[in-house]
Amino acid sequence: MIEPPPDFRGVFRTDLLARALYAEGAGIARCVPAGVAVPADADDLPALMRWSKREGVALIPRGSGSGMAAGAVGPGVIVDLSRLRHLNPVQVEGRRIRVGAGVTRGEVDSAARREGLRFPVDPSSGLFCTIGGMVGANAAGARSLTFGATRPWVHGVRCVFDDGTDVWVRRHAPWPVGVPAVRRLADAMSQISGQLGTEIPAYALTHAGVRKESSGYAIVDALRADGHLVDLLVGSEGTLAIFTEVELSLIPVAGATATILAIFDSLEEATACAVEARIDGATACELLDRTFLDVAATDGPTGIPPHADAVLLMEVEGESAPEAFHALTQLAARATRHGASEVHTAVDADDEHRLWALRHAASPILSRLAPRLRSMQFIEDGCVPPDRFPDYVRGVRRALEHFDMPGVIFGHAGDAHAHVNPLVDVTRSGWRDRVYGILDRVCELTAVLGGTLSGEHGDGRLRAPLMDRVWGLEARAAFAHVKDAADPSGVLNPGCKIARDGDRPFADLRHDPDAAPLPTAARAVLDDIERTRDWNRFRLDSVLE
Repeated sequence: MIEPPPDFRGVFRTDLLARALYAEGAGIARCVPAGVAVPADADDLPALMRWSKREGVALIPRGSGSGMAAGAVGPGVIVDLSRLRHLNPVQVEGRRIRVGAGVTRGEVDSAARREGLRFPVDPSSGLFCTIGGMVGANAAGARSLTFGATRPWVHGVRCVFDDGTDVWVRRHAPWPVGVPAVRRLADAMSQISGQLGTEIPAYALTHAGVRKESSGYAIVDALRADGHLVDLLVGSEGTLAIFTEVELSLIPVAGATATILAIFDSLEEATACAVEARIDGATACELLDRTFLDVAATDGPTGIPPHADAVLLMEVEGESAPEAFHALTQLAARATRHGASEVHTAVDADDEHRLWALRHAASPILSRLAPRLRSMQFIEDGCVPPDRFPDYVRGVRRALEHFDMPGVIFGHAGDAHAHVNPLVDVTRSGWRDRVYGILDRVCELTAVLGGTLSGEHGDGRLRAPLMDRVWGLEARAAFAHVKDAADPSGVLNPGCKIARDGDRPFADLRHDPDAAPLPTAARAVLDDIERTRDWNRFRLDSVLE
């Protein structure tokens, strides 16, 4: 049994119930950890980190557990950061806010909006995902067309490095090279920089043409003239340091918004419109593929004609209602030119909400398909160059059809970024082989199209063993060099982002009917969380204490 650090003030549990409660997250993986540590506050982390390095015990940082790639599920000690919930007053003039890693994105945005500001990065889990988790994965969301992913909005992070050093790392400030881990990182980055163009081709560390990237380490961003260590830390998924606080940039709220729902008879017409949507100022452009529409229609009429192959939901905004309306008319005209058979518009909040309701219709329907059909997101974050997006969607469709497996395809079409929910019949013989067959085909498809396996959800343990499918040897060597520099003891989320020998994309699945059952009390809590999709309820102080 693992003994807790003597100077750790928070909750430390190794009993089966506590560990089982952290065995699952929002993704497909299940792994009962060795223990659970819930720091009392940010000052509690250094003691835990020093103990971890001394004893060789892996630490796996976790926010609300809403991550899809199994980065917060693993065999070490889960570090639940949900008590780090201080939310400082909004700096209105500076348009910034400093918050604890356990504060949710929804809480940050609400605080900002009370001052006429907003945090524009908005993943679909925004009501309950934590800021620490968003920064760890470089999360994005529907409005990344205009506002991008999390990285550029992070002004600074308070980090606990491998030796327990607790320090702020901020943009426009020198790297704190007095910290041993930072000094090693600086040396590693200098070595990589010296190899670019010689041993390492400049293109090897990026996927050219891809608009969203959450895989690997952002070495190129950090090495740019305006880059910083912050850029490298964002998206590192707890493998280089543990974040306890974050300082974010904010922008003014939109003066007005408007929404378009465009119906297309062909996927090619829809995607051609989508990749041009940003020209007319679209802040969001979401694809609902035929697979999605078919599932949504099982719950009643959707208003979408049965011949539709795809639907685009697009949003524009402006400083005023007339400005938003002008952008709306421009975008509606573009959809018509690209062959939309119907175009519906909305300029007031209620009508906009009604149009966007279709985007959110599938999740509750999918949850009702259990226990026979299980929605398993193992190919759920692919992103390709925009001109290859139709090839990607059709290729995913063919892979599902080849293995006789239904699935739902949707996502951020303006960024050529798709989410895929294969619907696995776990009562059918050979279902695991079909899962691995689809995974293999989609990895190959993504590589051929020059894409990434992770547009916004990170590598986690799900995709770390698949890095060689889309990253070359030079990139993988550079990523490993960065990881070794920051964490030579290998205790920071091992197996996440950088695979170890023998690692597989997934071993134990939370939907596997043959898996050993979890304790009844834990299973009931986890099932309720999955049903409500409120992963922030992992603040289980009443259960853990």
